[in-house]
Amino acid sequence: MKLALAAALLAMTTAGTAGAACRLGAADVDHAGKGCGHAWIDANLRLNDVQTVGTHNSYKQFITPKLYALILKANARAIEIDYGHPSLTDELNDGVRGLEIDVAYDPKGGLYAHPLGPRLSGEPVAADYAARMSRPGYKVLHIQDIDFRSSCLTFVECLTEIRVWSKAHPGHAPISITMNAKDGKSPLPGGANSIDYDEAAFDAWDDEIRSVFKPGEVITPDQVQGRYPTLREAVLANNWPRLKDARGKVFFALDEGHDKIAIYRGQRRSLEGRMMFVNAGDASEADKPWAAYMTLNEAVTDEAHIRDRVRQGFFVRTRADSDTREARINDTRSRAAAFASGAQVVSTDYRHPDPRFGNDYQVRLPDGGITVCNPVRTLGRCDGATVEP
Repeated sequence: MKLALAAALLAMTTAGTAGAACRLGAADVDHAGKGCGHAWIDANLRLNDVQTVGTHNSYKQFITPKLYALILKANARAIEIDYGHPSLTDELNDGVRGLEIDVAYDPKGGLYAHPLGPRLSGEPVAADYAARMSRPGYKVLHIQDIDFRSSCLTFVECLTEIRVWSKAHPGHAPISITMNAKDGKSPLPGGANSIDYDEAAFDAWDDEIRSVFKPGEVITPDQVQGRYPTLREAVLANNWPRLKDARGKVFFALDEGHDKIAIYRGQRRSLEGRMMFVNAGDASEADKPWAAYMTLNEAVTDEAHIRDRVRQGFFVRTRADSDTREARINDTRSRAAAFASGAQVVSTDYRHPDPRFGNDYQVRLPDGGITVCNPVRTLGRCDGATVEP
């Protein structure tokens, strides 16, 4: 019943303000036209013609007070990780359409089941934490042993939560899910050191995505590449799916550096058969055959560069704030630059103000918009309509 009602509401929305009177023709290519805004958007705009707000480390919860006090005493830079988010469901309900999830490889299970931090602070973990973290498969955490609290503990749990929400809201704008492959040693002696990534690890990662999302629910690199020789050529030819075909779907991007991307790609020319796009944000990678998605997080210094990449057709994620700096002093320069750059996803740790800071710093689109026409790619074409109001 809920799905049927949502579909009916979507049909009413995309019909435009003129309802049945809206008719799109050959002359309606360059501009939405009065009364046809939403119908025109779905027919003419593509996945990279939007802008939305996303969250950074979307799964992350606040570190418990006693453990945070110990960490801060040892390292004053701990204020950089003093933030947290509600559940993924609550974020999606609040209009977030860009998520970020950090995953850690744990093929046998149990590697991260007994974090050392709580033993030092004398604070308990959830009763079922060890059992859930003992299951084989990818885990979701920020920093092992100290910043491990997540609203969904395993990657499959996170994906399942996203899919359940998506199926209940079939007309939503496409959701981007960027991911980091966590590795390295524990910051605490005797803690859990991570496992290095190899091709088998990335194969297992793709398999976990396939285990939750069914064919047709994920926008893949192969779909964007289509008949073009490379993914990059497809992007420059604007072969991203039209919004009418991207609604209700998700897509994934591996936000990593050269070494991990090389392992993930293997001998592929682009990303044939893979589930995730990969970061081509480095200047040396923008001309690679697999370039489609870019992380360019320095919105102030990279604003012009981001704008150029967006105009070319690439999908860009940038940040409005980082390390809690901007929010603490209500510095909105990076936020303004991020929106002006045209980056498709503007990521934040502050979808809502943090009451501890005594200011109203937050990152939201004007007038409560969820996803809007991209200010760089669609200027003057959308007739004031929004992709998802």
